[in-house]
Amino acid sequence: MLTTERARPDGIRSRPNAWWLAVAAVCFGAFMGQLDASIVTLTYGSLRTEFHAPLAAVEWVSLAYLLTLVALLVPAGRLADAHGRKLLYLYGFAVFTLASAACGLAPSLVTLVAFRVVQAAGAAMMQANSVALVATSAPRARMRRALGVQAAAQALGLALGPTVGGALVSTLGWRWVFGVNVPIGLLALVGGHYLLPRTRARTRVARFDWAGLGLLGLATTSALLGVSAASGLPVPAWAVALLFAVAAVAGWGFVRRQRLAATPLLDLDLLRVPAVAFGLAGALSGYLVLFGPLVLVPVVMTAQGSSDLAAGAVLTALPAGFALAATGGDRLLPHSLTDAKRCLAGAVVFSVAMAALLVLPLTTAALVPILALAGLGLGTFTPANNTMIMEAIPAHCSGTGGGLVNMTRGLGTALGVALVTLALHLAAGGGTEAGARWSALILVGVSAVAVASAWLGPDSEPPAAHRAR
Repeated sequence: MLTTERARPDGIRSRPNAWWLAVAAVCFGAFMGQLDASIVTLTYGSLRTEFHAPLAAVEWVSLAYLLTLVALLVPAGRLADAHGRKLLYLYGFAVFTLASAACGLAPSLVTLVAFRVVQAAGAAMMQANSVALVATSAPRARMRRALGVQAAAQALGLALGPTVGGALVSTLGWRWVFGVNVPIGLLALVGGHYLLPRTRARTRVARFDWAGLGLLGLATTSALLGVSAASGLPVPAWAVALLFAVAAVAGWGFVRRQRLAATPLLDLDLLRVPAVAFGLAGALSGYLVLFGPLVLVPVVMTAQGSSDLAAGAVLTALPAGFALAATGGDRLLPHSLTDAKRCLAGAVVFSVAMAALLVLPLTTAALVPILALAGLGLGTFTPANNTMIMEAIPAHCSGTGGGLVNMTRGLGTALGVALVTLALHLAAGGGTEAGARWSALILVGVSAVAVASAWLGPDSEPPAAHRAR
């Protein structure tokens, strides 16, 4: 049946390491999501040439994807809690793979943007369930390590994106940037069918909160468009102010709707749990710090005369450090170190790295160790942060919780790109060096938020009704 989750074969389910196989299946989606996020920017030049379009129009290939993804992550998690996380995850992969093929065949820029919206809908179904599937598959004692592996798969996709994208565009053409998703997606569909467990705890939804979905989409879209417009797009000041006003009103309306709706899209009681509220603030800050340098470093290095290839090689130090800490942290750090202390230690480390951007010369010799140190801190912080959030959320709401985590990741990604771009734009008169210092100051401030979140989040015990089961 197309609406029923299939059980894993007995030979797989009975294996002692069956949960690792489930984590491996989820890592396909984690890898592809970040690969797609970082690979598409390499197509901008070819798209402008082929479709005779300005950069402002071509940017919508990324912007439409990101806006759709952020708006749909929580609703997709809610549907997965009700109908099955494995089911939604596999359907998401199918939609993502088919839309990727359609993107590769798109005859116009408008069609490509439309297919990117469909692709993002599939990605939302995958990403909303990835953290939940890992959290419900892994034994509680191994959850942090499993989430670290999943985070490392994301970092690997992020690291390989510029290299793979550049190679594909320069040899086979921009269409293969999307076409490469098709064979990987088919392999992941087969693997997920056989390796992912069925959903055991579900939350029934009598009516879906379409009004809440509309308000959430309007709030996130308006906010991100406002930040993007303020970052240098040719949009009048009154339009930017209007976008932020619409975002504020829609955000207020969404919160009010969730309080009054019989079956809300998001259980606001979850955000009253300190580990969840502060954890989400820390997750957003961590991903903002992760993606901010991805914009800053290439601008600084190319202004100094370095090539794009050299800038990409330097940037690799950040996701490499992230992956190393995320996968090896459990072996190197004392087992007695709690998740809260790991979060605090990681946040302090990447805060020191961001502070170094303020005082050290932004040369290759300085940037490589700074980025590696930031990656090590983020790789220590992120798995522990995600573990604290998911352990504080009931099992029957894990899809919604996973959607929240991934939505904050998406917002952090967007804000990391937008705020650094905004800093560079505002400091244009003072040159690249001035913009870099302003960007570093923003990243230091965001790092301080992550430190505070790690420090304050565990102080209060979650209410009994909301402790992980």
